Amino acid sequence: MTKIIGLTGGIGSGKTTITAFFKEMGIPVYIADDEAKKIMQSAEIIAAIKNAFGELLFENNVLNRAKLADIVFNDADKLTVLNSIVHPAVKKDFQHWLSQNKNEAFVVYEAAILFESGKYKEFDYIVTVTAPEEVRIERVMKRDNTTREHVLSRMKMQWDDKKRISLSNFVINNSNLKIAKEEVVEILKILKIKQKQS
Repeated sequence: MTKIIGLTGGIGSGKTTITAFFKEMGIPVYIADDEAKKIMQSAEIIAAIKNAFGELLFENNVLNRAKLADIVFNDADKLTVLNSIVHPAVKKDFQHWLSQNKNEAFVVYEAAILFESGKYKEFDYIVTVTAPEEVRIERVMKRDNTTREHVLSRMKMQWDDKKRISLSNFVINNSNLKIAKEEVVEILKILKIKQKQS
């Protein structure tokens, strides 16, 4: 049976970089946040979001993701409502993806709120990606062209590294790319996963 490695980390920790390393080594990766974005464009989910948050978030039936993010990342209850709409659809999509990869020994499921959602309990191993807080803030400000205050408010909605690490099997410090890649290789060795790259 396929074993699932859950991969997570706080905003700006560099999860995308680490998942790219796993992919490079031939491990199939499901990026939950990317799939959620696609799912949120489906008629069914759009209708549910309109019902919960109103028409004002839509322009020509296109969801204004920035407006929605502003609402949910400043209101824990509204974030819970959004998650209750999107998470079941992502779960169903992942099960379908998993069935397509059922011959794989290991797959990676990457999500920002693996612990906060309680989903981590469904996986065989958990990898947490960390980086110093200042580095994370700088990365997100640059990536999203946003303010320090905005990044800090997003961070407050997530668990801190100490809490994540206490429930993880592996931790990757993503301050130095070369070392981070070596840590991915080390995890594969420990789990006896054969790298498929040439």
